[in-house]
Amino acid sequence: MVIGSGPAGLTAAGALAGFMDRVTVIERDPAAHGPFRRRGVPQARHTHTLTAAAQHGLDELFPGIARDLTAAGAVRLRMPEDLLVLGPAGPLPRSGGGPALLSAGRDLIDAVLRDRVRADPKVTFLQEHEVVSLEPGRHDTVEGVWVRARDHSAAQGFGPRRPIPADFVVDASGRTSRAPRWLAGIGYQPPWETAFATRTTYASTVYAPPVGHVADWSALLLTGAPGDPRQGMLHPVEGGRWSVTLSAADGAPPPAGHAELLRAAAALCHPLLHEVIHAATPLGPVYGCRRPEHRWRHYEKLRRWPDRFLVVGDAFVTLDPAHGHGMTSAVESALVLGRLLAAHGTTAGLSHRLRRALAQQLAPAWAGGTRPGRRPPRPSVRTRRPSCPIASDGSNEPSEPAT
Repeated sequence: MVIGSGPAGLTAAGALAGFMDRVTVIERDPAAHGPFRRRGVPQARHTHTLTAAAQHGLDELFPGIARDLTAAGAVRLRMPEDLLVLGPAGPLPRSGGGPALLSAGRDLIDAVLRDRVRADPKVTFLQEHEVVSLEPGRHDTVEGVWVRARDHSAAQGFGPRRPIPADFVVDASGRTSRAPRWLAGIGYQPPWETAFATRTTYASTVYAPPVGHVADWSALLLTGAPGDPRQGMLHPVEGGRWSVTLSAADGAPPPAGHAELLRAAAALCHPLLHEVIHAATPLGPVYGCRRPEHRWRHYEKLRRWPDRFLVVGDAFVTLDPAHGHGMTSAVESALVLGRLLAAHGTTAGLSHRLRRALAQQLAPAWAGGTRPGRRPPRPSVRTRRPSCPIASDGSNEPSEPAT
């Protein structure tokens, strides 16, 4: 069973489908076919690319998925030939071949992944259901979850709770995961957490390129400089559109509309981005994002842990999306899950090794995003544990719904 149908949940479901007779993906929102905007994924509005590592990992899990992505409209960017990088000292060299990126909207990437997972006859989607607690088993195990379905006719908008048994439960519900509360609800300590609040802000929108636009580049990146932490990027996405994101690492409010976005682009280190989007046609509003954070829930350090339960993706380690590690980390975590399952042969007794292996896999991305110079000049917030009451009788009564 997998909780959540973002990239972490879908890739985990793909890994599990190779070993389980049946995999159920529980999703809070409707899981329709095709691209659509999901609640709870505000970062979906910002520019996204799939790195070479993410593409290789996805192809291992879902052979041929790169062809599916490009057929759906994802744009292949050769690096560095197709990317013009402009800094305070001018353009960076663009000679020499490197790995190719795939540029697309997050909704399209999710849709192609979801369709590949849904095509597996072993996988079913349980839509519009929320997980509210874990079902504990004997000998420190989890034997399933308790869920409630959306019911608009009910007073609180949900139907009655019901249990769903499972041999293995993966929480991939994202940065708002309630796993600490679920664990506390069945008598386990929630984890320590380490957090860095960042000062980064973003603003993104989509444009139609000017009629007759011709250039020797497909994507732009305008870098910041010492004392000027602003940068801008333009990537081609499906439908012949441009996805444009401006960011600032000094806590400055993000531009609130197209006029402010143009003024912010004009203040970057080079005028090119401003010139091209000034001549382009906006296709939607400007979406801002203020001060995301890095957060590590140290599940790998807990000595007592229920077997057959695992936390992955942003529910385990949340990274500032500015560094582009999220989807790559999700794919690599699914590969770790699949390889350890193949080596171990069963899910029983595997949770400890999986938690440690995932922590080791995520550590480089965490170190890169939180190293001095990338984090704010204040100490990290380290809490002993979230304030979650621990059930003394192993009760599985839910304390708060999943989101």
